[in-house]
Amino acid sequence: MRGRRASSPWRVGLIACFFLVLIAAFAKSAIPFASGASQVAGANTANPEDSVVRANTRVAFATSGERGIPSATRSEPFGLHSVEVTNGWLLNTWRGVQKDLRVENEILKRCRTQADNCPRAARTFLAIVAEARAHTGRARIGIINRAINLAIRAKRDPAYWMGPLAALTKGSGDCKDYAVAKYVALTEAGVAEEDLRLVIVHDLAIDEDHAIVTTRLGRNWIVLDNRWLALTQDADLRRAVPLFVLDHDGVRRFINDGAATSWYDISSSIPSSL
Repeated sequence: MRGRRASSPWRVGLIACFFLVLIAAFAKSAIPFASGASQVAGANTANPEDSVVRANTRVAFATSGERGIPSATRSEPFGLHSVEVTNGWLLNTWRGVQKDLRVENEILKRCRTQADNCPRAARTFLAIVAEARAHTGRARIGIINRAINLAIRAKRDPAYWMGPLAALTKGSGDCKDYAVAKYVALTEAGVAEEDLRLVIVHDLAIDEDHAIVTTRLGRNWIVLDNRWLALTQDADLRRAVPLFVLDHDGVRRFINDGAATSWYDISSSIPSSL
């Protein structure tokens, strides 16, 4: 009896350790793309742009359930909230893009009344919009995604952002140029501005920043990406860390509710590979 009582604490401790190992293993497997996130988080912290990715990587792990945000009231893609960016390179760049878009909009207006004097790029763009307008819902979104993807040849060009007419005239562009063209095309096709977002994410699979467009359809956010013709949803981008959201109101950065002030201030930073 004495021997059994003496060994009991040892056995209890062994069993407790066993269950702790099981719980830790389960928790690790439950975190999406944890290995990719830890690789980014371990980058050189002396670089502010690395801090951008490291801080925003936390956002990808916060689900709407954890933050108590019902799916019907999500304010942004990925079920996240955002905070306004009030200065910095990205905001200035987006304002410049919006200025260019106003110039291109005047060209489109003239083309609608003076077809003979319409540039080829504008005619192509208006044809895409007209085809999209003939459909509704997911079909309208899919037509624009496919048509823009096929009309512009992929070519990396981080120097500047182009409007749709400039990109179609040039015939090539990178992810941000596709995204701007789709953003404008969806607007011209009748999608409400409040249902449109140009989103910058960090793709953990290739360790690069990437621009996409998301549009709200019912309770879901549909993703338009220049890398594939098929449409997907924001929840399916398992290795994408949301960084910034751009729309008619300006630029915002994604946040984890209540944690904005504890993170590196990225309002003056720029995406590292756009």
